[in-house]
Amino acid sequence: MQFSAEQIAAIIQGKIEGDPKTTVSGFGKIEEAGKSDLAFLANPKYEDYLYTTAAGIIIIGEQMELKENISATLIRVKDAYSSFAVLMQYYQQMKAKQLIGIEDPVFIHPSAKIGKDVYIAAFSYIGEHVEIGNDVKIYAQVFIGANTKIGDRTVLHPGVKLYHDCLIGNDVTIHAGTVLGSDGFGFAPQQNGTYNKVPQLGNVVIEDHVEIGANTCIDRATLGSTIIKKGTKLDNLLQIAHNVEVGEHSVIAAQTGISGSTKIGKHVMIGGQAGIVGHISIADGTKINGLTGISKSITEKNTSLSGRPAMELSDSLRAMAIYKRLPELDKKIKELEILVAQLSKERDAISS
Repeated sequence: MQFSAEQIAAIIQGKIEGDPKTTVSGFGKIEEAGKSDLAFLANPKYEDYLYTTAAGIIIIGEQMELKENISATLIRVKDAYSSFAVLMQYYQQMKAKQLIGIEDPVFIHPSAKIGKDVYIAAFSYIGEHVEIGNDVKIYAQVFIGANTKIGDRTVLHPGVKLYHDCLIGNDVTIHAGTVLGSDGFGFAPQQNGTYNKVPQLGNVVIEDHVEIGANTCIDRATLGSTIIKKGTKLDNLLQIAHNVEVGEHSVIAAQTGISGSTKIGKHVMIGGQAGIVGHISIADGTKINGLTGISKSITEKNTSLSGRPAMELSDSLRAMAIYKRLPELDKKIKELEILVAQLSKERDAISS
């Protein structure tokens, strides 16, 4: 697909400097882009590449002043990075629209309802009473269990597994290998030391505009629903346990684990490899550093936390500074102990 500078400027509401008829057919990093590529410059550290790049069209900030003349056509916008992201999304959507139809072989239960302009790749399984909206893209080896409902324009990448009764909203993206609706980790200890499984009878609800990374697991609720609310973005390799609720427009980085029945507020940011215990709540706007351990509820909004156990970020940074000095402080303590012992001996000698 080819796009002219004129078309691109219309999409991102930019102002053209140069030839509006210049066309590009792909994207490239500014330091590597060729004549048929679109590039952008958002970080001033890469400004030198602006004068050496071969890119055909470059998106830059509207306030940026040029030091030299350049041959590329420029499109000036308020935010070059965001505008470039918008264009990549647009390009991706245009490519996805070309995928329509049902490949062979697939299994679609006769009771399933399939919307318009849907793409279903080979080796997918669509179970009993499944409902799939319009413009949905289902890639190879996806499993969709009975009574699951999927909204419009949702994308399920290869190998996604949706157990029964999942509810997936509109404009959701779920990446390869992710499992939604597997059993929560519920086992009742018995007097003889064994464990009896607690049936997991709830479901998983994913609201609109959620993106879930690859190989993430979100367990079904014991009763009720495990809920990921609208606009939330989840990274790869997350474990979200039964009956967890993640609030709107939150972001969670890779390898984080959230234990059962924890409620996370809106606009929460959680760094990689954080661990959160069960049956607590996290207030809106909380920022949790990577590797942080949360063992109790966070009730104050917009708090920044770090460390194991978690503490205020400023306190954690001070504690880390002291921790780095522990070998030095230990050495000084030993020297002081020796000095005190010598002074004690001298005092005893004088007193005797």
